[in-house]
Amino acid sequence: MSFAKLGLYILVFVVAATALLYTQQRRLIFPAPSQYPEVPPSGFRLVHTQTDDGLRLSAFYRAAQPGQRTILFFHGNGDNLLGAIQATRGLAANGTGLLLAEYRGYGGNPGSPGEAGLYRDGAAAMRWLATEGIAARDVIVVGNSIGSGPATEMALRHDVAALMLVSGFSSLPDVVGEAMSFVPRTLVRDRFDNASKLPRVKVPVFLMHGDADTLVTPANLARLQKARPDATVALVAGAGHELAYSAAAQAILVDWVNGLASDIVR
Repeated sequence: MSFAKLGLYILVFVVAATALLYTQQRRLIFPAPSQYPEVPPSGFRLVHTQTDDGLRLSAFYRAAQPGQRTILFFHGNGDNLLGAIQATRGLAANGTGLLLAEYRGYGGNPGSPGEAGLYRDGAAAMRWLATEGIAARDVIVVGNSIGSGPATEMALRHDVAALMLVSGFSSLPDVVGEAMSFVPRTLVRDRFDNASKLPRVKVPVFLMHGDADTLVTPANLARLQKARPDATVALVAGAGHELAYSAAAQAILVDWVNGLASDIVR
């Protein structure tokens, strides 16, 4: 085979692969698990939020103990409420309130996920908390992996208590570009440009990442830290992208949340 033919085959392959990734990217980015919990665990109750485009979404909620704030938690793209429970078990034991938000197209919910949709889902969760008498200033927004997108957007829109990103990324095109360098970043439709938003977030920011994360690499943490130099940063040795579920992460999150109780003056 001549080099010219080989080059042509490679070009055709790259173009075809790029076209497939572009047309199917949301299926790849949002692989909602087919199995999901329908009954909340002990201590939680099933609630429903209402989006401004007419979707009724499920969520799990447990009220805060007296004197504690409430966490609004957004899980990763391959997860659901079952994983969210595990990722917040330390906070639950601490007495912190929890609203585990579920996305459109996940957990039996109607709709199809995408960046704008997840922002609507986050806004619905914030409205639900307000109807429960929980002010934004008493809400700590936490996002894990792709959940860093709606979490950052909610912290930008609302005067919440704090923003916490676990294994978060600077932007989705950055993640795609690092994993598949042949794909032009302009073809990634869902941006989740967290790094450009962080300087405008007016509340304390906490960034936690694993130094062995190969999916959302620590380079993302560096870019987020550059965007928000005053952020509290925890780089956990030996942890990969599963960081949020580890005992180390639970302890770090609880310590920071408890520190906020005395550090924030309203």
